[in-house]
Amino acid sequence: MTTQLAPQAKATNADTPEHRKSKSTVGDKVVGGISHTVLVIWSIIVILPLLWTVMSSFKTSSEIFASPFALPQVWHFDNYLRAWTDSGIGASFLNSVIVVGCSLVLVMLLGAMCAYVLARFKFPGSRAIYLAMLAGLTFPIFLAIVPLFGILKSMGLLGTLPGLILVFVAFALPFTVFFLFAFFKALPFEIAEAAAIDGAGEWRTFFQVMLPMARPGLASVAILNFVGLWNQYLLAVALNASNPNNRLLSQALGAFAGQAGYAVDFGALFAAVVITVVPVLVIYVIFQRQLQGSVSQGTMK
Repeated sequence: MTTQLAPQAKATNADTPEHRKSKSTVGDKVVGGISHTVLVIWSIIVILPLLWTVMSSFKTSSEIFASPFALPQVWHFDNYLRAWTDSGIGASFLNSVIVVGCSLVLVMLLGAMCAYVLARFKFPGSRAIYLAMLAGLTFPIFLAIVPLFGILKSMGLLGTLPGLILVFVAFALPFTVFFLFAFFKALPFEIAEAAAIDGAGEWRTFFQVMLPMARPGLASVAILNFVGLWNQYLLAVALNASNPNNRLLSQALGAFAGQAGYAVDFGALFAAVVITVVPVLVIYVIFQRQLQGSVSQGTMK
């Protein structure tokens, strides 16, 4: 007695590699189309208000209220001159450059060194120091206003630019350490060991080997720190209001916007806003090349 085996089922079109490939291609196109649509909408939401602000900075107040979305009939470049001189934006701009520039250099140097040590070396208390840095991220700024006011007053730094630099560094340091800790942790430390075998000390290994490899991370955290410090208003108002000569740009812009209620020179006000935004764009253009780098490129140099 013989038994007949059932013929093997033929593969359907749904199981063929070509069908799976076409199905994957269609899915990628759908996801790509949705992503590009969202990005276009988001770009419009971000770019249009910026363009409207730039366009309004060349108008008079009457033109802004009469036709807010029309091009200016006459391009009033003197709005920028009035914003720079009459409102005190010029002196405040210089103060902000000094405070934010010094704070950024200090916080990047101290933050990179602290994050490298915590990520590279294990010693008693290292975990506690890292957790203390993380706790600093959860501490709201407004809760520290009164203690900081008393500390700076007792040190004789209240209403001074060095006092603001000290406070800005203290509040930007936890985020810098938290950001760079994970970045240094992911770096291949075999290269540091190779540098040590070649006779390089810890300082030389950090500044000439490990720090150049971390340039993409340093550029990212530098941009984020600059934006946060440049737009800082609460600390500047609370700790720097006693000395009008040391006002920062955010203070001067806030005072200019509310100095006369509805009688504000809105053309000069929008020009002051443009002046405030330009340094952020310049910093991004300077550091954006570093954002395109990678650790592998840094190790091959």
